[in-house]
Amino acid sequence: MSQSQLLISTLKSQLKAHGKTYLDVSDYLNLSHASVKRLFSEETISLQRLESICGMLDITLADLILSMSAENNKLDNLTLLQEEQIADDLLLLLVTVCVINGFTYQDLLNQYNIEPHECIQKLAKLDKLNIIELLPGNRFKLRITKNFGWLPDGPIQRFFLKRVQEEFFNSRFNKASEKLIVVNGLLSLASNAELQKKMQKLSNDFVECKQFDTSMSMDQKHGTTMVLALRQWNSSLFDEIKK
Repeated sequence: MSQSQLLISTLKSQLKAHGKTYLDVSDYLNLSHASVKRLFSEETISLQRLESICGMLDITLADLILSMSAENNKLDNLTLLQEEQIADDLLLLLVTVCVINGFTYQDLLNQYNIEPHECIQKLAKLDKLNIIELLPGNRFKLRITKNFGWLPDGPIQRFFLKRVQEEFFNSRFNKASEKLIVVNGLLSLASNAELQKKMQKLSNDFVECKQFDTSMSMDQKHGTTMVLALRQWNSSLFDEIKK
């Protein structure tokens, strides 16, 4: 991501953090809503307008650049060694997944049978791994980007595939909160690539929904898992009669 793209992305985050929308920006800049959306989507915001939007948020351009720098230093993923350390410690893995999904220290104690000293030890471990920054009062902030993900075929992904996939698919998927779609057909490589782009877009939408729900209380949110998979594959069911 270029510096300008990162700056616009940081500005979007600042708008959200201040409870502002593109409509607020359009009113402040005296532009149409469509024009403001185009400025952000095409990332063509002039320096003068950038300063004006910062003024609307009561921050300086220097503040925005500092936030961009902090965001740029966050982790998109862990190293193989870091994932191995987490995957080898079930309680640490639980705490890691929870804090990534917005749990506080108190939420962890309320939701799980964890002793306070154990929880603090695991949080301290995550601080050493640079996943969180531990703050006074057992508070912490994440050092990972909003698009953080596990390493493909890494220790944690393999752990979940081995331990969770059978349980995950042991469902009729007939509840209002569940959906399973399985389709099959012949696709070109170009179509396959296009579908992968749309899958990534859906994954990004999931992350945005998670971010939007951050301010809600724990009793308003429910652990939700979305699995997206696409590969060139045929079942071995018909191998015996295949020519």
